[in-house]
Amino acid sequence: MKVLGDPTDLRLLTADPVFLRAALEAADAATLLLVLVQFTGDRSWLERARPYISGPMSYQEKMPADLRESVRASLYDVLMEMAETGTVVPTIPDGALLREMLAVAAGEPVGEDYVAMMLEDLAPTERDPRGLIWRSPPERAVLADFHVVIVGAGMSGLCAAIRLQEAGIAFTVIEKNETVSGTWFENSYPGCGVDTPNHFYSYSFAPNHDWSRYFAKRNELWKYFERIADDYGVRPHIRFNTEVTSARYDEAGRVWHVAARDAQGNGINLRASVLVSSVGFLNRPKLPEIAGIRDFVGPAFHTAQWDPDFQWVGKRVALIGTGASGNQVGPNIASGVERLMVFQRSPHWVVPNPNYFAEVNDGTKWVLANLPFYLRWYRFQLFWGFSDGLYSALQVDAGWTNPKRSVNAINDRHRHFMERYVRAQLGDDSALLEKTIPQYPPYGKRILIDNDWYKMLKRPNVDLVTEPIERIVPEGIQTADGTTWRADAIVFATGFKASKMLWPMSIHGRGGRDIHETWGPDDAHAYLGMTVPEFPNFFILAGPNTGLAHGGNMIFMVECQVRHIMLCLREMIESGASSIEVRSDISNAYTEAVDKLHEGLVWKHEGVSNWYKNKDGRVFALSPWRLVDYWKMTSSLNTADYRLS
Repeated sequence: MKVLGDPTDLRLLTADPVFLRAALEAADAATLLLVLVQFTGDRSWLERARPYISGPMSYQEKMPADLRESVRASLYDVLMEMAETGTVVPTIPDGALLREMLAVAAGEPVGEDYVAMMLEDLAPTERDPRGLIWRSPPERAVLADFHVVIVGAGMSGLCAAIRLQEAGIAFTVIEKNETVSGTWFENSYPGCGVDTPNHFYSYSFAPNHDWSRYFAKRNELWKYFERIADDYGVRPHIRFNTEVTSARYDEAGRVWHVAARDAQGNGINLRASVLVSSVGFLNRPKLPEIAGIRDFVGPAFHTAQWDPDFQWVGKRVALIGTGASGNQVGPNIASGVERLMVFQRSPHWVVPNPNYFAEVNDGTKWVLANLPFYLRWYRFQLFWGFSDGLYSALQVDAGWTNPKRSVNAINDRHRHFMERYVRAQLGDDSALLEKTIPQYPPYGKRILIDNDWYKMLKRPNVDLVTEPIERIVPEGIQTADGTTWRADAIVFATGFKASKMLWPMSIHGRGGRDIHETWGPDDAHAYLGMTVPEFPNFFILAGPNTGLAHGGNMIFMVECQVRHIMLCLREMIESGASSIEVRSDISNAYTEAVDKLHEGLVWKHEGVSNWYKNKDGRVFALSPWRLVDYWKMTSSLNTADYRLS
């Protein structure tokens, strides 16, 4: 696939008319329609297409063939004419036309509060609005004495490093692994991949037009972040194979003293003006508390610690856990094993996505890379369909008549759709249906995309075991009914120690205050999910109450967080302050607002057990906000919320 030079030079785009026609034929008609309307200002195309677009996904576009052909032919003619006349590529429109375009693209009305947010992605300016813009550029000597230490070189750590690099602020990244990308380096189990469309799951400032699939697998995701580290020149600032063990705030010097050790066990000490944790909360594997777990004689490992030498073909494999990683591993090994025994504590809602297994054809890749604004309109469509477009299905209707099965009318419609899908997949197998249809409302746990899960369950060499596990014995797994399931290997798809945020690091703030004592064993909380009173100059990326479960894109959340952190750093540097700390009353009020909002959302539903809640039922992991709300809260800095000194 050839990437042209200047993407706004339509002479290059139209140099091969035959190829251009073929590429447009391969691309998504609804997205091409949006480009056509942008380039012509002709809203009549929106009226013609509106009845046939029920949502933002390509499979929710049902335009008649002649309308699709008209869109493609008209856009071709417009591009050829613009190239011939030297017409400048029009920018994203504003006002009523933009709002109407967003609504048609989404298949439903899009609120006014989304317009400004989406313009950041749709119409980037020369200076990225999510990057730092100095009000008065600091002197070199001031910046020379300012240094940021970032813990972790995964997706969020790289984002912070890139923004610091752009701003000219010195930084060092400490990474425990041998290379970048965190989750996508550590997880290498069969079938590992993203369940967010990857044209959306990428940095806004570095969208990738060359994904091979609509839902990329682990290797491709890992390579994306590897390329980003090199393209943005941050790799030389990363100390690999080094793990931070502790950090202590020096009140007199107003700096952090960070202790780490390298792979050889050598101690390393760093001094930081600001400390940023980017370790996330899904990075320390969790093994279940099952009696006899160490008695098993065969291979046994967590999905996040997959043994690359493990040969499952012809073996009897026990898979414990049916969440996201189990949903990916199981179908990928089922055809090769002698027997796959899947141990399920509770079922998940699993939904189809026609693009999940699909590859991106060469024509579409070319259009994504070369047709101005096509990729950005496509990202908006994915944004809406996989995030705030689902928010209404999460809200508890206090007057709803059947709260055990759903939380409101929209949620109930979603349940009917999901149930119909399960029944269509499993037919009249009543035993499997009873085991696989959840009793709790949709979105109470993470929704999974069907990775041929139900096809796997119907295989003659697969057992779905719902009897509770009593203990692990040398030869396999014993369930509460006395059955011993003989196994050659055990795979634990049992998630992570999410509630133990920042563990096992030791972090002490003002007065030696320990952050783990502040939070207790499972109740992490922070203002905007990022900063904690009595811990000055300390920020957390992907921290408490910033996770997403119903959809969305964690990269978007992290970009919002990094922007806010950069605003805090700008305030410190430009004001001459050496310390910034969120006020306790502001942080407490924020936590109260988070908890109050969660009271009305599905994750607090009494019939739902999930890892998002602590032992007292408080949701500590997930954001209760719409993405647009969080964007608003983080896109500016109210200095009155902080103490600067």
